[in-house]
Amino acid sequence: MKQLALIGSTASGKSDLALKLAEKYNALILSIDSLSIYKEIDIASAKPTKGELAKIEHFGVDRLNPDENASVMTFIDEYNRICDQAILNDKNVIIVGGSSFYLKSMIEGLSEIPDFSSDTLLKTKEMLCDLSECHKLLSSVDPISMGKIAPSDAYRIEKMLLIYLETQTAPSEWFRTNPPSPIITECPVLHLDIDRTLLRDRIALRTRKMVDAGLIDEVAELERKYGRVPNSMKAIGIIETLEYLDGKISKPELIELVSIHTGQLAKRQQTFNIHQFTLRASASSHELENIADSILKQR
Repeated sequence: MKQLALIGSTASGKSDLALKLAEKYNALILSIDSLSIYKEIDIASAKPTKGELAKIEHFGVDRLNPDENASVMTFIDEYNRICDQAILNDKNVIIVGGSSFYLKSMIEGLSEIPDFSSDTLLKTKEMLCDLSECHKLLSSVDPISMGKIAPSDAYRIEKMLLIYLETQTAPSEWFRTNPPSPIITECPVLHLDIDRTLLRDRIALRTRKMVDAGLIDEVAELERKYGRVPNSMKAIGIIETLEYLDGKISKPELIELVSIHTGQLAKRQQTFNIHQFTLRASASSHELENIADSILKQR
């Protein structure tokens, strides 16, 4: 099994390139995307079409219900599944990442987490009723780690609190004595570079197509079934559509806001990708095809 990771900003064309490479090099695709992982969120996530999913087997797509939470462990499970399948069927693996934070975590590895006792789980649940006090407590024992965590970040505060209560050790000390072990190894990372003006135009066009394809109806149905609390309902494209459904903005304003916010996300993604990965290459789609040939082609 050979593998590579293809990263790039949203709407850059990385999914199309991944499909092309997968067909050419007998590969399965692992999508690392914080919305495509959810069932029923089809238009807002811009996930591959049913035809594309039928043509190339994808992992990391349609695995969770919208009211469940995706985490790096979700994608680790998907990576293990795709590797098992690839080895069994003598295929290659292409990882295509929109949510490249998860990919970075898998390449750098995760520290082992202690087993939490029932007492720890119960005490943590009780303490989390006052999130602000939990943040203050953790800040007093681990100011460096907590300085990077907002007082409103319930997910990360819970994880830190669990570690502290179980081990009676500052979380930073736990991580220091339990260094991370990489999940993904020997995986060249390719970055799809795209002209900013072209990207802006692609984002605007994709946004209009999403609305025309039924984005509003999709979000209305998601809200009916799952409400607005799940993390998936706070994604770009969904949150603006909820504002439209509330009568706060018009349809043209909806399209404009989704385009603007997607463009801002793309800029953050590009900065993260360039600075947080050791890249084999950052190039155009055509150039990356040639580079992929040297990685995936059977010799």
